[in-house]
Amino acid sequence: MDLLDFHPDPAAASPLYVQLAQALQQAIQDGRFKADEALPSERVLAEQLDLSRVTTRKAIDRLVEQGLIVRKRGSGNYIAPKLEQPLSRLSSFSEELHQRGFVPSSRWLARGFSLAAPDEQLSLELKAGEQVARLERLRLADQVVMAYEVSVLPQSVLADPQAVEASLYSHLGDRAPVRALQHIRALNADAKLAGLLEVPVGAAVLFITRVGYDPAGQAVELTHSYCRSDYYDFVAEMRRT
Repeated sequence: MDLLDFHPDPAAASPLYVQLAQALQQAIQDGRFKADEALPSERVLAEQLDLSRVTTRKAIDRLVEQGLIVRKRGSGNYIAPKLEQPLSRLSSFSEELHQRGFVPSSRWLARGFSLAAPDEQLSLELKAGEQVARLERLRLADQVVMAYEVSVLPQSVLADPQAVEASLYSHLGDRAPVRALQHIRALNADAKLAGLLEVPVGAAVLFITRVGYDPAGQAVELTHSYCRSDYYDFVAEMRRT
């Protein structure tokens, strides 16, 4: 990446390292770096921009704190595959990643049918003893694990779980949710979840429960997602009335 167009503003109130951090942040958001791409070293940045190593180090430290850059000991600094998802828009994981230039993929853990659990019966308005399609997978962006996801759908909505390939919503077509209720809370990863998400035991994880409704108002999807908090941001726009 060529950052030679960065020109510090000596009259600005922001310190020089903050200006550099903002320029790097904008370049990342503009897609001038790919996820997991190595950032130029502090020395290279300092030489390119005629800045001190201290300034470039502090700028990178700031982006590490914001979760935009990941430090890998002995290897360097890399762009974190960050997914910023608006809470006001209902879209699939694949759709969100495609819009941001990532390559989505899934690592399937299980696809099949089972009896609906009591909480699933309640969420999906099912009768006792009804079967549901259950999809369990890891969601990846550019081959980096972003989330562990379990989706449950009535058998009448998804008759063949094995036929789902990439996007569940694309597969559902006219039965895909157009409205959803979503709850988000934080939890700490136990040993099993940490192994799936490739994070340390006890790491903070975003736990998201979503119930999706089709155009007729029927509940057609219950999804539990466990998202890596270092890669996920949820954004909500609020207005005062």
